Amino acid sequence: MTPHLQSFILGPLENNTYLLGDPNTHQAALIDPGLGIETALEALRPWNIEHIWFTHAHFDHTLGANALLPHLPKTPQIGLHPADLDLHRAGGGSAFFGISTRPAPEPTLLFEHGQLLKLGSLTVEIRHAPGHSPGHVLFYAPALNAVLCGDVIFYDSIGRTDLPGGNQAQLLQSIRQQVLTLPNSTRLLPGHGPETTVGRERAENPYLSE
Repeated sequence: MTPHLQSFILGPLENNTYLLGDPNTHQAALIDPGLGIETALEALRPWNIEHIWFTHAHFDHTLGANALLPHLPKTPQIGLHPADLDLHRAGGGSAFFGISTRPAPEPTLLFEHGQLLKLGSLTVEIRHAPGHSPGHVLFYAPALNAVLCGDVIFYDSIGRTDLPGGNQAQLLQSIRQQVLTLPNSTRLLPGHGPETTVGRERAENPYLSE
């Protein structure tokens, strides 16, 4: 069966939260649980959520985990790249916006570039893509011809680099090495806004024509 991929638009910043799952085993991972995750609980109920994966540590991509955990029968493994641990423990940059938050749960799995994660028969590759934050990663699922790309690249845009730890030159290098090396038909599923493809952004994204 085709792996399951479902998106939810959550919270005041309209974060895209994604559910990846194997329909045969019902093993699943939730990627970037945003504020307002409670509205997705009914859709999540059939799945055994064994993993919560963060593309990066900014608070709008992590704080939904606090609200989700009490509704799960067991605590899932929580994954983050180690280069974002300091940002995560400092509240995910919420202070930059004058927001006081409770830290998201501490990671129990530290990602490495090139690492392969398994959800039943589904394999997901970790691609380290710093620039928006030091430890930002992409989740590439070849079986779905898709990349869950967080805040690295958007439809006609790229992630902001004016937050602490951001670096535009590094971000553009990450996009060229970790995104544009994939086939043009590859779907790009960003942390905010509509999905796009590698080919479209290669041809149309104004930030990549420089």
